[in-house]
Order: sequence, then structure tokens, then C-alpha cells
Amino acid sequence: MFAQLTSSPFLIASVSLLILGIILTLTGIVALMRARVGSFTLNTLSGLLLLSLGGLAGMIGFGIQGYQTLSREEVAAQISVSPLAPQRFAATFRYPDGRIANFIIAGDEIYIDAHILKWQPLANLFGLHTAYELDRVGGRYRDIEEERSAPRTLHSLSQDKPVNLFGLRQRHAFLSLLLDAKYGSASFVPVTQAAELELRVSTTGLLIRELIISPKSP
Repeated sequence: MFAQLTSSPFLIASVSLLILGIILTLTGIVALMRARVGSFTLNTLSGLLLLSLGGLAGMIGFGIQGYQTLSREEVAAQISVSPLAPQRFAATFRYPDGRIANFIIAGDEIYIDAHILKWQPLANLFGLHTAYELDRVGGRYRDIEEERSAPRTLHSLSQDKPVNLFGLRQRHAFLSLLLDAKYGSASFVPVTQAAELELRVSTTGLLIRELIISPKSP
């Protein structure tokens, strides 16, 4: 993640804007000390504007870490499921970047949901497009009463990040000018036997397919 942060154009822009903002603000303070009110006002306001833009760019840069840009239907993970006992199974996630995660889940079905950030056309001009992040995996019971009372398991699939853009958008309406984070997606399939699953994501949501493994030739 550190490599992604250091190469992020938004964080590079953020640092540049913050440096320019600090320089202009300090220049404004010097102008005030010299009783140059016009220069103080211009430089200070410009500096504060650049600092605000730098802060916004930094927030976006940190917030999109962990999200994957989505332009078509893509494989988000391959999942191996294997029953361990009635209504209890193991799930192994293999991500395209090589990461592997293992979970023990209770239920009849595997349930996965995701956050999808749909950037507005204004943000598209700056290279921001629809992006997704897998959020949680858990178990789902077919029977409603079991869903209410049986043991529940829920595991996080998201990565820790200093800024939660999805949460910020839900709390602050003004961010609707940049993105829509109201849209989420979930998918689930039954687990009755060992199987290989493929989790795919598109701009319309999540889809879980069972992979057909061809038998090896003798």
C-alpha cells in the first residue's frame, strides 16, 4: 500500500498544493508585517485556497487506497469453499494481486458484499472512475428463524485506510458533487459441497459463479 500511496497522483498533487499554500500564506504574513495590506490579503487568500485544495486532494488520495478501478466485469477473487460440518464451512479467498485469506463461516450460504464508488462526471475529468472494494464475507441461513437466532459469522474483506470515502459521502451531502457512495452490492450462493467459485464485479454489482474444473487427462 505504501508504494501505491507514494505514486498516487492525488497525493503528489496534495503535497505540491500544500507546499505552495504554505509558501503563499507565509508570504502574506510577511506582507502584513510590512504593512502591505493588499499583498497580505491576496497571498493569504490564495494560500488558504491552495491549502484547502491540497487537503481535498490528499483526502481523495488516501480514501481510494484499497479500491480497484472498474471499467468492465472483472474477477475480484477466486474462492475455494469446503464444508467442515453441517452449516459450517471453510472459505479461502485468492485475490488477483496474490493475497490469500482464510475464513471459517457458519451458515448454509456464503454471502459477500462490496462498496462501489460511482464518481460523478466532474470527477471523471480528473481521472476518477467507478471503483469497488470488497467489504465483508459472512454466512447466510436459508431459514428465517435460523437467520435470527443461529450463530453468525462476519469477516472484514476491506483494507484499513486513514480516510473512509464511503462513510464520508454518506455523512456529508456536499460530496455528492464528486461521488455517489449510496450504491452497494451483495451476492450469495449455497455451500453444499467442496467447490471453486469465482467472484466477479461489474458496474452493476457482484456475481458469484461456480467454476467447472476440467478433469485432468490420464
